Amino acid sequence: MLLGSLRAEVLKANLALVRRGVVVFTFGNVSGISRAEGLVAIKPSGVPYEELTVEQIVVTDLDGRVVESNLRPSSDLPTHLALYKAFPNIGGVAHSHSEYATAWAQARRAIPCLGTTHADYFHGAIPVTPDMTPEEIGGEYEKATGEVIVRTFHDLDPDAVPAVLVANHGPFSWGADAADAANNAVILEYVARMATHTLAIDAEAVPASHALLDKHFFRKHGPAAYYGQRGRK
Repeated sequence: MLLGSLRAEVLKANLALVRRGVVVFTFGNVSGISRAEGLVAIKPSGVPYEELTVEQIVVTDLDGRVVESNLRPSSDLPTHLALYKAFPNIGGVAHSHSEYATAWAQARRAIPCLGTTHADYFHGAIPVTPDMTPEEIGGEYEKATGEVIVRTFHDLDPDAVPAVLVANHGPFSWGADAADAANNAVILEYVARMATHTLAIDAEAVPASHALLDKHFFRKHGPAAYYGQRGRK
């Protein structure tokens, strides 16, 4: 079986979204990339998570052509591919329709960094994309979704803010590998829920200071990180 190890990682990451309550039914998908081979492993379209097996994980090339599988890849594959091509450091992509993050996407509001839990994982607000045009929606929609995400990060660092809200759609996240992308999807939902509750308590709540944001983010990320044990987050 081609890319057996990567397919197993992708299966595990997809099931993690279910276990953590981030997806229901067939909502969402996770992929992983082998950059050495130029191949991507991704959840098949419409297959229930409880039926998903490692053999069903679809392998495609970076143009979206199926290399190994008799199943269709996730319909969101073109979005994943656009992110892999634009963000060279990422090794996995996750998409969900998790409740709170999707609510922020539907409101077309970026999630502000209101505290240190957010800052531990995202160096600033989670951005929201601009509205897609009728031409983008009516054309190669999933590819255009990836392209609008990439444009949103024109002046942002995707390694420092590994997530985005697609306006009126839902969240995408990414990471060093499929597991990391799935973890970021779970954390994104958690901070979206906290932001919702915080602003319900105080609609005038303001983002954390830059000093506090930098302290919490860089103690876990980058060459000066000192949180946790080596090789573990």
